[in-house]
Amino acid sequence: MKQKFVPTYEGELRKHALQIPRCISECSGIRVFGRRIKSLVFSTDVAIIKNINADAVIAVYNFTPQPSITQAIISVSDVPVFAGVGGGYTNGQRSVNMAVAAEQLGAFGVVCNAMITNDAIRDIKSMVEIPVVFTVVSEHVDLDKRLAAGVDIVNVSGAARTPEIVAEIRAKYPELPIIATGGPTDETILSAIRAGANAITYTPPSSKDLFAKDMQEYRDWYEAHRREVDEMLNEE
Repeated sequence: MKQKFVPTYEGELRKHALQIPRCISECSGIRVFGRRIKSLVFSTDVAIIKNINADAVIAVYNFTPQPSITQAIISVSDVPVFAGVGGGYTNGQRSVNMAVAAEQLGAFGVVCNAMITNDAIRDIKSMVEIPVVFTVVSEHVDLDKRLAAGVDIVNVSGAARTPEIVAEIRAKYPELPIIATGGPTDETILSAIRAGANAITYTPPSSKDLFAKDMQEYRDWYEAHRREVDEMLNEE
């Protein structure tokens, strides 16, 4: 098949933005409210969220979910946001309240962690229309009960074992929407896709790592042009 030509415009200031690995385009995607989502950036850093070409944001973090954080991320994001609502220390009615708040703020979905109770899932599903995403960390989880409680999408986060977990879930649930962590390389991403993942979460470099790279380039440039720079500054 002849490859389609895609005209591209980048500009001067934004062409250094982060890019999702191209191989993620090979997955089918998940259509949510008419939008096809193949890639989700795993980040709560608003600078990164604003400067990456992912289809969506998955905003989960290791603190008690707070509406102010969800609001900040949604306000800066140009793409749909799937917001974490807890499930561990934050559970029960508090998770339900967070889900309602997230929907009202404009979230496209809510993400529950592996420890959330089935009762909490039922209560969340009874209160919001947006999809409920359940995080799977093992193939031994009783997904039948989770799905019966109202889970719409699963998010497989099994580290190196993610492809195996995805494959087992896919064999049992042929049409279940599956998001999966892609790992650090094209090979690990493609492994998850070939195992049956419909969409991939991508963890970008941290702001610290990006800054370290830029600052080293600035230092190298200055050392190479130090005399000219110093003469220019002295003249001013």
